[in-house]
Formats: sequence, C-alpha cells, structure tokens
Amino acid sequence: MFHKKLILGIMCFIIFLSMIPLAGYSLLHLGTICNPNAPCLIPVWFYPLIYAPSGVLFAGLALVFRDLLQRCLGLYISLFAVILGTLISYVYVGPEIAIAGSMAYLISELSDTVFYTWIQRYNLILAVFISSCVGLILDSVIFLHLAFHNYEFILGQIIGKTWMVLITIILIKLSRKYIRKL
Repeated sequence: MFHKKLILGIMCFIIFLSMIPLAGYSLLHLGTICNPNAPCLIPVWFYPLIYAPSGVLFAGLALVFRDLLQRCLGLYISLFAVILGTLISYVYVGPEIAIAGSMAYLISELSDTVFYTWIQRYNLILAVFISSCVGLILDSVIFLHLAFHNYEFILGQIIGKTWMVLITIILIKLSRKYIRKL
C-alpha cells in the first residue's frame, strides 16, 4: 500500500507542477480569441456567453492536485511543491504576468493548503471542494488585479476554475475506493 501511495503522490507532484507552465502557455497561446497584448480567451459559460483567460483550466486543476499531493505525501512535501511551483510560475512567463501569477499562485495555494488540512480529517470531497473554492477565488482576484488592473474576467475565472474542480471531484468520487485506502 505504501508503494501505491508513493507512486500516486509522485504522479500528483509532477501533474501539479506541470499545471503552472501549461497555464502560462495557454494564457498566451491557446484560446478561441487571442488578441495581441491580451490573454487568450475561452468560453466557460454559454448563455449568456462568458469568457475567461484560458489558463483558468490548469489553475483549477492545480488546486485539486495540491490537495491530492498532500493526501499522498504529506503537508511538508505539498508546501515544498507550492514554493517550487511559485518559482516555476515566475520563471516561465514574461515579467508582466510573472509577478501577478506568482503572487496569486502562492497565496491561493497556501490558502488551499490551510483549508484542506483543516477539513480533510472529516471529509475528503468536502475538503477538496471548499479549499479549492477558497483558492480559486483568491487566485482570480489577485491575478486579475495585479496582471490587468481590472476584474473584467472575474466571473469567467471563477466559473472556469470551478468547472475543473467539479470535474476532478467527480473523478475523485469515482476512484474513492482506491483513494480511501491511502
């Protein structure tokens, strides 16, 4: 059982850290609307049509994978991953986005860690959901304020990240029998 937990933890560590460059890349290069000197956008709600910067998909996943990483490898490894992820976030994108992304990432992931640590003793799914919601709201507000100095995409950011959290929670629920043993 320890071997399976270690392997799953290493996978979560790698996936968690990969979300940072994927979010940065998609923000600048992938979307249904990509204008020069602006983030690429994707639709996250269809009536009324609401857009968000495309990095929201990976940012939402990162919040959940940090929780799973902590469940498998512990609090200190997940905190190390948050610090390492903050450095990667700063290095990967241009300076105008780097500070905003790094600060939003660090604060949202640390907040996610605090809430997850507190609630996970009682209910895994509830802990993932609540901690991710806290993290995604903080990440959205901080990133948009620092990167663009406006909140034009705040609703889209929150909706897009919430979609990814809900999809991941469904996958956790489906694999709960396996995860519960960890």
